Amino acid sequence: MLSEFKQFAIKGNVIDLAVGFVVGAAFGKIVTSFTSDILMPPIGLALGAVDFSNLFINLSSKHYPTIAAAKAAGAPTLNIGLFLNTIVDFVIIAFAVFLLVKWINHLTGADKPAPPSTKDCPYCATAIPLAATRCPHCTSELKAA
Repeated sequence: MLSEFKQFAIKGNVIDLAVGFVVGAAFGKIVTSFTSDILMPPIGLALGAVDFSNLFINLSSKHYPTIAAAKAAGAPTLNIGLFLNTIVDFVIIAFAVFLLVKWINHLTGADKPAPPSTKDCPYCATAIPLAATRCPHCTSELKAA
């Protein structure tokens, strides 16, 4: 079992996974910074000087001016602004992954349809192999292609 694991790790699967995880985590940090530091401030300004990172609903009876003050006091809060930032992060990352997969599929040719391997019988309209000379369903003779 140990030798199987060693072979698995040496093959590169674990290393590829680790590199992908590190790059993904770094990309996530970049997108989070982009969302909270560049994208959301102009949107908040356009919506009337709303700071999304400090948008919260206080569930306690005391008033707190900021989310940091509420958290320091241990008050329960619904952090709506942080949740909205996370949703925007997710949408940006999902779109970037979509574009990456689309580009890789284009490079590898995976987005091109495979050539047809069947044809329709002109008599019964059943799909049959291209090389067939007789339909297996209606037994009609077919012209050779």
